[in-house]
Amino acid sequence: MSSPKVALVIPAFNETAVLPELFRRLTAIFDAQPQVNWSAILIDDGSKDRTGELLVEQCQIDPRFRMLGLSRNFGFQAALMAGLEQCSDMDAVVTLDADLQDPPEIIPQLVAAWQTGAEVVLAVRRSREEKGIRRLGFNLFHAVFGRLVDLPIERNTGTFGLLNRDAVAAFAQLPEAHRFFPGMRAWLGFSRAEILYDRKERAAGEPAQNLRRLFRYAFDGIFSFSRLPLRFLTICGIFIASMGFAVGVFFIVRRLMGIEIAQVGFTTLATLVLFLGGVQLIGIGVLGEYLGRVYDEVKRRPNFIIKRRVGFE
Repeated sequence: MSSPKVALVIPAFNETAVLPELFRRLTAIFDAQPQVNWSAILIDDGSKDRTGELLVEQCQIDPRFRMLGLSRNFGFQAALMAGLEQCSDMDAVVTLDADLQDPPEIIPQLVAAWQTGAEVVLAVRRSREEKGIRRLGFNLFHAVFGRLVDLPIERNTGTFGLLNRDAVAAFAQLPEAHRFFPGMRAWLGFSRAEILYDRKERAAGEPAQNLRRLFRYAFDGIFSFSRLPLRFLTICGIFIASMGFAVGVFFIVRRLMGIEIAQVGFTTLATLVLFLGGVQLIGIGVLGEYLGRVYDEVKRRPNFIIKRRVGFE
């Protein structure tokens, strides 16, 4: 039988500090498993440092490495899709970050699980070494997200994992602009296997995904795979309307019975107005989130623009 063709798709944004170690560890994996036809597609997502230069140099040193350069920073999800679109001839594709928090040494286990019949192999985080507010945010997101979405999405999973040829082809049929990779992967279906691993700290440098980007990514996941915010607004509206109707009936009955009605004070009126105004603004904001995503979809702009290709000849 011919050697299976397995590609690694790795977006990189300002990863100069970590790339030498990434190249070393990937090369060690490739050399240790010659029975697999390996290739690595690294995507320079509009980096401002020497990331693009280092990627080109590695492609010139080792033909198993290939590089895509995007015209600007389109974001991790768009860069990931750019790499996946180059893998139509691959038997399997492994997706991971460039920061080495997801250890590449797990990749042979993902490939082994795929070769035993799994069409999608998930790398599930058994533990993680992040600390501080990022760790708290990740834990909170995974605790809440599973209860919000409309389909079951595996907890403690991220980009790291493997897709077989059919799953990659199915992924290419999902053209939406706001992409949440774990949710889209869960939506595809296919038979699954899980590999447990311990997520590490960054090997070097600072995280490219700041808190603002992480919040945006979390919102993409919630608003792309859940109608619960809209349902909550409906329930909230029904509840407030019911309470208002009950209070109105209460005062009408008191008036008909001739019972004296005390004057409602300024504090009560101000509290009610501010409460109802706040609920309305929240509702408008939630509707705006959904409407903004619809607007982005109907524009039909490409998710990325490739400026440079190295190693694809």
